[in-house]
Amino acid sequence: MKSKTIYLCVILLGFFAFNTKAQEGYQSLPPKTSPMPMKPEMTEIWEPEVKIVTPANKLGDAPSDAIILFDGKNLDQWVSQNDVTKPAPWKIVDNTYMEVVPGLGNIQTKMQFGDCQLHLEFSAPDEVESGGQGRGNSGVFFQNRYELQILDSYNNRTYRNGQAASIYKDHAPLVNAMRSPLEWNTYDVIYTAPRFKANGSLDAPARITVLHNGVLVQNNVTINGITYYIGLHDYPDAHGDDVISLQNHGNKTQFRNIWIRKL
Repeated sequence: MKSKTIYLCVILLGFFAFNTKAQEGYQSLPPKTSPMPMKPEMTEIWEPEVKIVTPANKLGDAPSDAIILFDGKNLDQWVSQNDVTKPAPWKIVDNTYMEVVPGLGNIQTKMQFGDCQLHLEFSAPDEVESGGQGRGNSGVFFQNRYELQILDSYNNRTYRNGQAASIYKDHAPLVNAMRSPLEWNTYDVIYTAPRFKANGSLDAPARITVLHNGVLVQNNVTINGITYYIGLHDYPDAHGDDVISLQNHGNKTQFRNIWIRKL
């Protein structure tokens, strides 16, 4: 009698286990018809309303929400990198553009930035001197660490990851879109700052997209670290927002129409 009872219990347990599995399988199947017919408004998002930004009348000029870093009038948004308590020592020409003064060091913004959209226009010195890295050399540094190279690369050969529009010694540009020294060039940049974990280690590297004279030359590339002149690039320390800086490399490189949007 005892063995029959045990046998019956085993059968019943097997039945319940099978029935439970069957129900789970049935419930995982999609219904033949949707419980509620979809309507267009079910996938429409209305709030919050998208912020309005007024674009400039002229392509390349600043939109309504941009911070003007230089418009030819003054260098009020910049200071000397040698002594941040002193004004930027570069000169303004014809209330139109600023020009590097060799020997007086780099300049940097008073404000700090992380993720941003930057527009910058530059020109090599009108008189062509030297060659390679000695011709119209400068650079724009994001967070004071990661350099987008400025160089006169018009009929001027140098190492490919150090020419105009390169992420210096990191990524060569896709193409050379440089204009002649008598013309102005534009950089339009989308920059994503690196992210760091609470312990200071790198979580996500910086990324950058660059259009040079309207031509895509850096397509959302990863910046592998601080763009050193010598040595491999890395992220030695966690950091937050920092200044935008312009390099004085001893050439009289010229700049105008610089604006930025925080992203």
